[in-house]
Amino acid sequence: MTNEAPSPARPENDSAVEGEVDVVVVGSGFGGSVAAYRLADGGLSVVVLERGKAYPPGSFPRTPAGMARNFWDPSEGLHGLFDIWSFRGLEGVVSSGLGGGSLIYANVLLRKDEKWFVHESPLPGGGYENWPIGRRDLDPHYDDVEKMLGATPYPYTDTPKTAAMREAAELLDLQVSRPPLAVSFASGPDEAPVPGAPLPEPEYGNIHGLPRETCRLTGECDVGCNLGAKNTLDHTYLSAARHRGADIRTRCEVRGLAPRPGGGYEVSYVVHDPAREGHRTPTGRLPLRRIHCRRLVLAAGAFGSTYLLLRNRAALRGISPTLGNRFCGNGDLLGLVLKATRGSAGSGPRKLASSTGPVITSAIRVGDALDEDGSTGRGYYVEDAGYPAFVDWLAEVAQVPGSVRRTAGFGLHRLRSRLGLTPRSNISSRLALLLGPGVFSDSALPLLGMGRDLPDGRMSLRRGHLDIDWTTLTSRRYFERVRRTMSDIADALGGEFQDNPLWWTRRVITVHPLGGAPMGRHPAEGVCDSYGEVFGHPGLYVLDGAALPGPVGANPSLTIAAFADRACHRILEQPLAPRAASAPAAAGAAATDGERPTSLSFTEEMKGHIALDVADPHEGQALGRARNQRLMFRLTITADDVDRFVADPLHQAGATGHVDCDVLGGRLPVEKGWFNLFTRDDDPTRRRMLYRLHLRDPGGNPLTLVGHKEVHDDPGFDIWSDTSTLYVRMVAGHVTADGDENAPLLGSGIIVILAGDFAQQLTTFRASGPRPARALQSFGRLFLGELWDVYGSHFMPAGERA
Repeated sequence: MTNEAPSPARPENDSAVEGEVDVVVVGSGFGGSVAAYRLADGGLSVVVLERGKAYPPGSFPRTPAGMARNFWDPSEGLHGLFDIWSFRGLEGVVSSGLGGGSLIYANVLLRKDEKWFVHESPLPGGGYENWPIGRRDLDPHYDDVEKMLGATPYPYTDTPKTAAMREAAELLDLQVSRPPLAVSFASGPDEAPVPGAPLPEPEYGNIHGLPRETCRLTGECDVGCNLGAKNTLDHTYLSAARHRGADIRTRCEVRGLAPRPGGGYEVSYVVHDPAREGHRTPTGRLPLRRIHCRRLVLAAGAFGSTYLLLRNRAALRGISPTLGNRFCGNGDLLGLVLKATRGSAGSGPRKLASSTGPVITSAIRVGDALDEDGSTGRGYYVEDAGYPAFVDWLAEVAQVPGSVRRTAGFGLHRLRSRLGLTPRSNISSRLALLLGPGVFSDSALPLLGMGRDLPDGRMSLRRGHLDIDWTTLTSRRYFERVRRTMSDIADALGGEFQDNPLWWTRRVITVHPLGGAPMGRHPAEGVCDSYGEVFGHPGLYVLDGAALPGPVGANPSLTIAAFADRACHRILEQPLAPRAASAPAAAGAAATDGERPTSLSFTEEMKGHIALDVADPHEGQALGRARNQRLMFRLTITADDVDRFVADPLHQAGATGHVDCDVLGGRLPVEKGWFNLFTRDDDPTRRRMLYRLHLRDPGGNPLTLVGHKEVHDDPGFDIWSDTSTLYVRMVAGHVTADGDENAPLLGSGIIVILAGDFAQQLTTFRASGPRPARALQSFGRLFLGELWDVYGSHFMPAGERA
């Protein structure tokens, strides 16, 4: 899911519903791939919708031009692998492609430490972290996932960085291990590791139909393995899911979801045409396609799944108020060891060769106070973080003084040769000097820390875009401990420790975003239960990192996969809901307008706040302001026939424009709108201005904004507040006035016209037709006349007032 705020496609541009399947799975990462295979293997019809494209072996770009286009932003023509998000406090890196995060992760399959499944652990600012599941619940599923992904500890003992990590840990008296990796080092389980050996095809085949090889130790795990040596999800779970009958679709990006009458869900999505790759495609121009399912699995990652839930919140009435809570980056922190020597005393550069081997080969574990073994603080892991060989070249070229000196020396030698000042024709040694010793890159080692940071971040929408309120400050003590251990490792290797540049601004970069739709014991604690099923919405599941209520501590991929595996066992034990009958689309009001001789229009902008699941507008305004939940609209009101508008006792005009409301998904275009300037009831001293706007959220779900202004002569001079205050209710569906009472309430609030916006509004009045001046005069007479009828007594002498 991209961090975009596209306008929903109009219903008339939608294709017909494709039909109904048992399960739709959104995303193909560790949760989605496991779900696709387990549910298809259980006999259910499954459709997987993955926004990115497939990456067969050999297709990951390596050239500068290819890498420059290897990012995800379809609106700009980018259909690549890396999706980079930037928020206050952190950057996030996730993947877009068939296989999700497995395409760019470092293959580590570590289980969450048993005692790190905390219960009601307090958080700064209130609330707590609570895991409703434990290690015992996940262990059998850890077993199954490890088997499917071919978990294998790194088999080589002579890799320089692996040996260095072991020696540093021994000097520091820290636990070190070679964690299980989802990498094929040998052609079979009983064979010796051999780089570049052919891999046999599994019984379920391969979704790409191309040969794979064992690991060549090139350090390219995080930029995509072109050998197929990584046992990524496309080579394993997704290939097996297809073999079991799952329909796996790429370039299909989900935009909307909504419960259906009688059970099940409707999912709307767009298809990114491969022919448009490299060309800008405004997202609002893509037609929505729709598919129905009896169960819906969200597995688009912590960013993607939470974003989908937030943008489609209006359709998910009663969803837990904890939506967006418990975000964290799994304690990710990057550090660097530079200029390592052969020993702590320093006796020349030490070869670490970070580009040799898979990205991660070793993990140093630092204990937690929960371990009850004398450890203090919050626990974490520090792992070696290798990289591809081309990074070595970039690092060496970046050493500008040395490069300039060597280039100048080589140029001077060649000049002397051309002038006949030296007879030597063999320049091999000079070329070697030009390239340099490569000491800087060869003696450097990145370190990746991860652990139990505080899951106190909050995800929300800001003008329709995903926003995260998170800071390193509350986890400062944890991060300082990780930095101290990294510095100690650098010292043990006789090197220097250097923070990554982001830390200088107290920011981090995470590759393990978690939370946003956390599991809990009840709706006040979490969005979903311990099996990922969303409270109050049967058949809707969150089976990815968004469901985790806190950090895993270790690399989270295995835990996410095991959590999904456990949930699928429960799903298969439950009977499917009966197939829902298709509900007829709500018919809009028929157009009855004929020819209009003279029209009048003006533009109005109002701003305020709203809260969901609140019936009283005043309460909604107060709660919405406290939560910074904005509501605003910009409408153009048009009376097509001013004479008829004035004569009509309802004084009805049309309204076009848009509504902005983050808690309902961002910007919502008005599909059809009505405005009544003044209406009367039994009280002759009261008038009402009425607004009714038919909207549709980003998922295509219909909504109606119903608003009114109370024009009434209360004690005091309140003409301004009466005419500039709109009391708003948001309800589900496209409803007319006679259906308001029974329409499901979504929320309420108050919006107002600010003085500056009112001044601007006065400049927007336009009349068009044969008698524009008379139209403006008629409108003004109506407006001022009605106000005089209500408030005129204030301007009359006391003796003449009724």
